[in-house]
Amino acid sequence: MNLQVFAGEKTEKATPKKRNEARQKGQVAQSQEIGTSLELIVTVSLFMVLGTFFWDRIVAMFADIFLHRLSMEITSGNVMDMFSRYAIQMLIFLSPIFIGAFVIIFAAHYFQVGWLFTTETLKFKFNSLNPINGFKRLFSSRSLVELVKSILKLLVIAIIVYLVLWSERERVMALAHVPIEDIFAFTGNLTTRLAMFVAVILFILALGDYYYQKYSYEKSLRMSKQDIKDEYKNQEGDPKIKAKIKERQRRMAIMRMMQDVPTADVIITNPTHFAVALKYDSAKMDAPKVIAKGQDYMALRIREIAKKNDVMIMENKPLARALYERAEIGQAIPPDLFQAVAEVLAYIYRLKGRRKA
Repeated sequence: MNLQVFAGEKTEKATPKKRNEARQKGQVAQSQEIGTSLELIVTVSLFMVLGTFFWDRIVAMFADIFLHRLSMEITSGNVMDMFSRYAIQMLIFLSPIFIGAFVIIFAAHYFQVGWLFTTETLKFKFNSLNPINGFKRLFSSRSLVELVKSILKLLVIAIIVYLVLWSERERVMALAHVPIEDIFAFTGNLTTRLAMFVAVILFILALGDYYYQKYSYEKSLRMSKQDIKDEYKNQEGDPKIKAKIKERQRRMAIMRMMQDVPTADVIITNPTHFAVALKYDSAKMDAPKVIAKGQDYMALRIREIAKKNDVMIMENKPLARALYERAEIGQAIPPDLFQAVAEVLAYIYRLKGRRKA
């Protein structure tokens, strides 16, 4: 019983076959937090680098409204034309952010799992509607970990915001005595700094989440020793079935070999331990060919079939052993045995010629 329990424990690493099957189903180790945090870092960086460009575009849009649109005749065509122009302008100056976000999301996904496209995750599963399964997922260890992660992120962000605002408390209190433009500049700068700090901290936390996801993924793929044995059987076949197949193939090969014995020119024997059947057709063969061979019981069967079919049997102990050990069924004899076999065949042909005479 203890051995069975031990064999059922999932303590072994997943095999390449199971990893490949899980990957085809879309089950991979990745953290969505890495893509989100990198996207935030890129977006804030673009705002910091292209801030003047964005500001000029926004000011130009509002200036156009106040300078040229207040006296505009209000018709459906004019309103649609105005909104179309502003929408195109917004898309133009926001395009760096959209492109950067798309590229960074794709890169984060690629560096985590490589190139992967599967529709398995899009398939509708009825068991997802099962309230019992939903209740189990709600109170599972994974949900608890996600809750802890969310609380940790909120706590870290709150601490960062508090520390940054507390370090700027004197300047914040002095905003009542500065021009409106300086207030906007200070607020934008402070917001950008806060966003960058938060993005960097979230990225660091995302790295930890990635390694946790990788650990959790490897743990979910673990296999028991019995699982590995079953997979090997499915891939390679049950050893018992394979043995039966080999035995059947061997019997069929022996039957085919025995059927060729009556066509042999001569059977060279040991005389009891080995028997080799040779055939030579000068019109089709460059050298004599072994069409059957056997040892002990098989040698006896070959001799019996040869006697029944009036095939010549010749005793030559060294030649029989050499042919048995060095020549395979269906192959020509080794070149260094040509002379010995030629002498045997010549003798056999002379005997056949005398019989016919």
